[in-house]
Amino acid sequence: MARMRIVDHIKMSLEGVTIALDAMRANKVRASLTILGVAVGVFVVVVISAAVHGINASVAKQFESAGPTTFFVNRWPISFEPCDDSGDTCKWRANPRITFAESDALARLSSVSEVLIQQGWSVQAKYRDRALSSVQVLGVTANWPAIEPPDMVDGRVFTEQESRSAAAVAILNVNAKEQLFGEGDAIGKEFTMTSLRGNIGGPFVVIGVYKDEVSFLSGGDHPKIVTSIYALERRLGAQTKYMSLVIKPSAGVPQSETIDEVTSSLRAQRGLRPSHESNFAIITQDKLFDVYNKVFGMFFLVMIALSSVGLLVGGVGVVAIMMISVTERTREIGVRKALGATRGIILWQFLVEAVTLTATGAAIGLIVGWVVALIVNATTPIQASVPPLAVVAALGSSAITGIVFGMLPALKASRLDPVAALRYE
Repeated sequence: MARMRIVDHIKMSLEGVTIALDAMRANKVRASLTILGVAVGVFVVVVISAAVHGINASVAKQFESAGPTTFFVNRWPISFEPCDDSGDTCKWRANPRITFAESDALARLSSVSEVLIQQGWSVQAKYRDRALSSVQVLGVTANWPAIEPPDMVDGRVFTEQESRSAAAVAILNVNAKEQLFGEGDAIGKEFTMTSLRGNIGGPFVVIGVYKDEVSFLSGGDHPKIVTSIYALERRLGAQTKYMSLVIKPSAGVPQSETIDEVTSSLRAQRGLRPSHESNFAIITQDKLFDVYNKVFGMFFLVMIALSSVGLLVGGVGVVAIMMISVTERTREIGVRKALGATRGIILWQFLVEAVTLTATGAAIGLIVGWVVALIVNATTPIQASVPPLAVVAALGSSAITGIVFGMLPALKASRLDPVAALRYE
């Protein structure tokens, strides 16, 4: 008996799908508008989910490349709070800059394996008749490869002696090398860098070319130049107030223990009493992920809200087309009821028709979204991929839309009086 009921439900569902497809062919314009609304909503869900999934993977990969226990020492914390000119709301604005002496002292701690100094600066780079009007230069210490190993294509990185003496040497990523030197060999060639904040600059010699790891955080495949932090300061006039440290704990030492030692050392060097707050910021990868999730969480919510508008439009279309369908098929409903069809059977049939409409739109949106995700993956640094959960969410949201907005017409159809329906003209 139960098996017969299941078979009957399957037959009714297939019949409902067939009737819905016939109705779509008979009312192409109305059906197209309904399908379009649902397709747009599902498309947005799929594309945004694919992009966020790819960005998450890219961010996680970039953090992992520096080591899971690596952390950062910044002059300022990562904060989105509004600041007034007096600095009362953001007291950290008065924090002193991080110095080379502090970095050297931290490097001598037993719990610290490496201390990398880094800072970005914008310059103009020129070689003969070729120029980069604005290129990012990263100033680092000689132990850069120990924390963030570059994928060297040609040449070498600078030595500790070259770093400390502010030697005019530079390492270019492939993009910068191709824009300045073309397809030819760049090693040993001299080019000029000039600070965008003044006329400070001079000639630099290319000693290496590396392949940059293109990711969401790195900003894409842009020209970049790496030189020593000392050359950045002395030769290009960079202001060290933007300098930060990357700390790598010694092998076998817990991150928390290293953070405690680094914090105690910096507080002692700055003469801070126990009652005083630290005038620097320790930033772990967990904190970075928290900030990242907050920013992209809001972005994702906005996109979901926009996709809901598309689903709402589709839902209104479902109500309209199903109401018309009920009106046009009033006599048919009366005949079916006269032949023994119950209210539940009529209700089920019309709900299946509504879900078929929205499912068609969802399938179109899913396919188009998947194609766009492939294009994004192939043409941008974002490794977009459609997660299975996004597919489930897209199909589920379309089914819910069909059921919710198809319920009113379905109830109207199921409640029709068979005698009045048979008399309907």
